[in-house]
Amino acid sequence: MEKWSLMTITVLLALTVRWAVSLGSYSGAGKPPMYGDYEAQRHWQEITYNLPIRQWYFNTSDNNLLYWGLDYPPLTAYHSFVCAYIAKLINPDWVALHSSRGYESQPHKLFMRTTVFVADLLVYIPAVILYCSSLKETSAKKKVSSALCILLYPGLILIDHGHFQYNSVSLGFALWGVLCLSHDWDLLGSVAFCLALNYKQMELYHSLPFFCYLLGKCFKKGLKGKGLVLLTKLAGTVVLSFAACWLPFGTDVEQIMQVLRRLFPIDRGLFEDKVANIWCSLSVLIKIKNVVSPQTQLKLSFAVTFLSLLPACIKLTVQPSLRGFKFALVSCALSFFLFSFQVHEKSILLVAVPVCLIINEIPFMATWFLLVSTFSMLPLLLRDGLLLPYAVTMPAFLATCLASFSILDKTSAEDLQLKAFSLSLKGYVSWFKSFPRIVRILFLLSLSLMGVLSLLSAAVPPPQSLPDLFPISVSIVSCLHFLLFLVYFNVVILWDSKNSKSQKKIS
Repeated sequence: MEKWSLMTITVLLALTVRWAVSLGSYSGAGKPPMYGDYEAQRHWQEITYNLPIRQWYFNTSDNNLLYWGLDYPPLTAYHSFVCAYIAKLINPDWVALHSSRGYESQPHKLFMRTTVFVADLLVYIPAVILYCSSLKETSAKKKVSSALCILLYPGLILIDHGHFQYNSVSLGFALWGVLCLSHDWDLLGSVAFCLALNYKQMELYHSLPFFCYLLGKCFKKGLKGKGLVLLTKLAGTVVLSFAACWLPFGTDVEQIMQVLRRLFPIDRGLFEDKVANIWCSLSVLIKIKNVVSPQTQLKLSFAVTFLSLLPACIKLTVQPSLRGFKFALVSCALSFFLFSFQVHEKSILLVAVPVCLIINEIPFMATWFLLVSTFSMLPLLLRDGLLLPYAVTMPAFLATCLASFSILDKTSAEDLQLKAFSLSLKGYVSWFKSFPRIVRILFLLSLSLMGVLSLLSAAVPPPQSLPDLFPISVSIVSCLHFLLFLVYFNVVILWDSKNSKSQKKIS
């Protein structure tokens, strides 16, 4: 009873923080002619309400695709339609065709903020609470602490309730998928992940771990018996889930092809803005976009991404375990973020939420990563006028993690899940004994560097000859962190001895 009372307080606190952040500015506020993501979401409501479904993804006189054309899967479009229907009942001007373009007012802002708030409350937050409550071999206090830290993660709050997006819907569905798989509800988990993928195509970042875990599970059960039955059921479930989501578009091949063209545009280039991935960082030295053709960029990014995520996927398929599955979600999503084609700075949330799922296992590294992931979006947050929410939520999150998990005391090789790796290096690396102290020093240096760059970005005008000095510095520093994290997570996955114990249960 006490646990659920604390969980209720945790949810109320998380909702309060979200609402407080939503009182601030949003993407593109008062910046015509294109405005920002807030206007994009409002425009999709306008389009889906006023135009027939067959025109939603096509360029017409009523739907100029160059002005925030719909480029997310069908579930996002249906969600926009539902929001538009409610908006029409409140004030028809909010979704009036053509005349509502760039509409801004306090009542409309309240409505839009409420739609994000409700989506978060209905999809993401319940999944977090149930996931933390179902953690095995974890005390009630740890469960509440995990829920508190996950729900106060500043990156998702600042982007959804500040910048303005609905990431909590797709990430919430993915989390429901993880939750179902952890209870052996494989078919329900597949449905949940299909919903996530049909809400935002970026959920492809998580697709390989889901696929490899379930395939490995089928292999373990035997493909001539129960495994084949499970594989057939899973395939049927995925086909039916996609068919249901795409039903209004399934009557015409051209409709399907147009939606796919909108979902996967290859003409936008290798990356956008100052994203903290390898291609943007390398472009400081080599202008990849100018030197390499778009087709070659696509092939190069695919090859590097595939090679970087291969070890984790092979390990998960051969030794399927829930623990390995969660770590593979992190590793594969991070590989996609660092090396794949057409990456946005906000895509780091697809890595951050799986990291949240393992914060009770490796609180020190998880906290460090989540701080860096939020810091990597600083240039975007500053453009949106979200400096104050950033400056408050970051230290508050760090303080919460320090109080909940005493993270500075969790830096031993065992605490960082590196015991097996350290044993394999014994006799080769003499300094491994002082590893905990080195890690703590690096963490404090990292925090100091992020703090200094945050202050400089917010308070000091850059040199006229180097207008992008601070955004590029943030991207490069964050990218270097992410590369080291990628190595770390892969080491944990490949040297993980606990997987063998977990897979025996699956067998």
